[in-house]
Amino acid sequence: MFDLIPFNRKSDVFFNNMMKSFNDLFDSVGMAEFGTKSFRADIRETEDAYYIDAELPGFNKEDIRIELKDHDLTIFAKRNDILETKDDDQKVIRRERHYGEFVRRFYLERADAEQVKAKLENGVLQIEIPKRAQDDGTKRIRID
Repeated sequence: MFDLIPFNRKSDVFFNNMMKSFNDLFDSVGMAEFGTKSFRADIRETEDAYYIDAELPGFNKEDIRIELKDHDLTIFAKRNDILETKDDDQKVIRRERHYGEFVRRFYLERADAEQVKAKLENGVLQIEIPKRAQDDGTKRIRID
């Protein structure tokens, strides 16, 4: 709440507090959409497919939804955990709640929606998205 900064001028304290607030805002928002949070992901592309490795530790596969619409692959992960610790008399000593929705969106130009494969292993969601054949807009007409 309050930072103790000895021997600083008032202008330095004001500037430091402003920068701390600014950094806290962007650290908490990340790539947020409407109050949601982001998660770390790696994306690789080969000649035939896209590969996404998303870090989602503590999530079950039931908590994760993957959608591919047009050229956008979207990963949604929702957390709703309650941790409760009681003593011997069943009195609540500590209760913590963790709620949140995490979202990432990736633009994939030639994704084949019918062939996407995904698995969750050791907190990492691995998605393989094969590419459709390149369509240059040219159609060859057969002559009868």
